[in-house]
Amino acid sequence: MASTLHFYFATALLMAPLLVCVGIGVYWGKKDYPFAGPFVTMLVTGVTTPALVFHTLSTTELDSRVLTELVGGSLLALAACMLLCAAVLRLCGLPVRKLLPSASMPNAGNLGLPMSQLAFGDIGLSAAVVFFAVASFVQHTVGVRVMTGAGGGAGWKTPVLLAAVGAVALRVAGVPVPGWALESASMLGTITVPLMLLSLGHALALIPSQGLRAGAAVAAMRLLAGLAAGYLAALALGLPDDLGGVLMLQMAMPCAVVSYMYTRRYAADMAEVSAGAVLVSTVVFLLLAPLLLVWARGL
Repeated sequence: MASTLHFYFATALLMAPLLVCVGIGVYWGKKDYPFAGPFVTMLVTGVTTPALVFHTLSTTELDSRVLTELVGGSLLALAACMLLCAAVLRLCGLPVRKLLPSASMPNAGNLGLPMSQLAFGDIGLSAAVVFFAVASFVQHTVGVRVMTGAGGGAGWKTPVLLAAVGAVALRVAGVPVPGWALESASMLGTITVPLMLLSLGHALALIPSQGLRAGAAVAAMRLLAGLAAGYLAALALGLPDDLGGVLMLQMAMPCAVVSYMYTRRYAADMAEVSAGAVLVSTVVFLLLAPLLLVWARGL
């Protein structure tokens, strides 16, 4: 028992930098200190994250075949997760269209990127960036369209997707990226993860918690269905252990904060449930993350 606890806390210490950044964001939000949320969101989604995606995919050691497999695995895992969550939501008597994005879409950016890098190093970050680009596209197109009265056409033009397509196209064409462009992308990309974690903490501090009970059910769907879908997709495609571990880890992330934002906009009557799902799934994930990291590394 003592050795198990020691192992757990030793692994948890590896997450300390992530927790510190999230904790500062929570403290900032609870104290109601000035926080330029719209500016940070626009900076991260429109500049620094696309820069990180472009630099990572331009310099990654993963070959084009592996990148293609990762895209296919990501789409398969997300589709399987959406089907599982839709079935469980219907069985639970919850509105499928309004809560499906909250239940099925993982927080692949704020937590997925740093967790994958922590577990698998630079290869893990490269694989996680591919998944993040795919998940971001699905979130802003399919994820929005399934919600009543929502449109998702803008998802085709998201900077993250454009950066990913541009980097892959240059790789396939064999066109070298100028050094100054790579260095600029690297410099901008380095601030992405800290900003994401600070923003996540700040958002968690401000999310209302009235819908915790129903939100807990959605949170359970997100974590369990995501974990199962990621594992089965990696198994079905025969991905190498490290890449399969990244896919499983990414799919096991808590509910995406952006899902709550969309729910609040397009399905306001379910906003509190979605908020509760984000809170519960994030707290549970952070508690179980050390064990999940060990399992993902051992796949």
